[in-house]
Amino acid sequence: MPDALLRGLADALGRDATDHLLTEPALTEAYGTDWTRRWSARPRAVVRPGDAAAVARVVGACAEHGAPIVPQGGNTGLVGGSVPGAAGTAVVLSLTRLTEKEPVQRPARQVTVGAGLTLADLSRHARSEGLVYGVDLAARDSATIGGTVATNAGGLRVCRYGDTRAQVTGLRAVLADGSIVDRRHGPPKDGAGYDLTGLLVGSEGTLGVVTDVRVRLHEPDPPGVTTLVGCRSLAEAVDLLPASGVRLAEVMTADGLDVTCRVTGLAPPLPTAWPVYLLLQTGDLPELPDGAQAVVDDRLVDYRERHPEALATLGVVHKYDVSLPMTRLDAVVEEIRSTVAPHRLYTYGHLAEGNLHLGVVGPSPDDAAIDADVLGVVVAAGGSIASEHGVGRAKAGLLGLDRDEADIAAMRAVKRALDPAGLLNPGVVLV
Repeated sequence: MPDALLRGLADALGRDATDHLLTEPALTEAYGTDWTRRWSARPRAVVRPGDAAAVARVVGACAEHGAPIVPQGGNTGLVGGSVPGAAGTAVVLSLTRLTEKEPVQRPARQVTVGAGLTLADLSRHARSEGLVYGVDLAARDSATIGGTVATNAGGLRVCRYGDTRAQVTGLRAVLADGSIVDRRHGPPKDGAGYDLTGLLVGSEGTLGVVTDVRVRLHEPDPPGVTTLVGCRSLAEAVDLLPASGVRLAEVMTADGLDVTCRVTGLAPPLPTAWPVYLLLQTGDLPELPDGAQAVVDDRLVDYRERHPEALATLGVVHKYDVSLPMTRLDAVVEEIRSTVAPHRLYTYGHLAEGNLHLGVVGPSPDDAAIDADVLGVVVAAGGSIASEHGVGRAKAGLLGLDRDEADIAAMRAVKRALDPAGLLNPGVVLV
């Protein structure tokens, strides 16, 4: 081995080091670039431990040698939070081999799984016992449970079940010194001490490395109705939201839908083009105003789910996952469109929560000024710069737009207490 760090990592992995300690650029390159392709850097090494004990040994070796650690799941994030910084000294800790599934606890409607298990595999495991998991994303086949916990992901079912934090009832995590905190067991109601589980959810790998997660499962809803409605504006789409019984409420604008149809080969869903499209899943057929143009078909979800892949064909996309006041969506989106001109703005997202995904196509990948401009408009309108994909690297320098000095100081204090050397995902969330 060429240096002490690599020898330490090899010792931590033991016999697995031959196949799961990667240092050659051809093997590590994919681990250094995020899904958006905006964030890319070469890792010092990639390690793929097979269990929590090996994760602890790897973290301990990195701590001993002062090596930054970047935990990584499916690497489907949009804000650079799962790839290294530019220094080239970080070890990417891939958790994709942690795919263990415990039997579903049917009476408690809970199950414990490894952080590397994909959302799709967890959903299949839950369905085998007649239950469903509350978080679902278009990237379900590659997004991992650990990644969704790290970012407190929301997804398509938030209006029905809540975000990831609402699903997590316990976890096991490796702290920065290699010690293990295990909160996977105990009764459903346990108020003893600080809520470390809740603290680690959404921490983006900056406070600990989550290795296993216990999650809540749900009884499935009876069959419902999927409806796509043409709308003249985002405000009209908001007005059409049913007061109750909504299982899914997604919104797309015409330009993004046009790209999706062109790239995927899907036919336009309605005979007439509309500025905005509202996608609903409800228990019964929703009440719509006279003259509303709509279509009912379970396959309509494809139009929304294939948006990200379609927009990615246009080039590197500056993606902004934001929350906005429901009463101001049209005005804020138009202000952002004006702000980014002459670049193109594409809008879609989870309407029921005011969580929009804004994609800007045209700026260079390293154009940070446009990020500040867009998020400045969002905050000025009373919104949040991060709704479900985290802060990552992309927005770490802009956290002060969303949080006051006392809030950020408290976050820094927590970071110092749990990671005094600053080795866990440096440059993510806090700078």
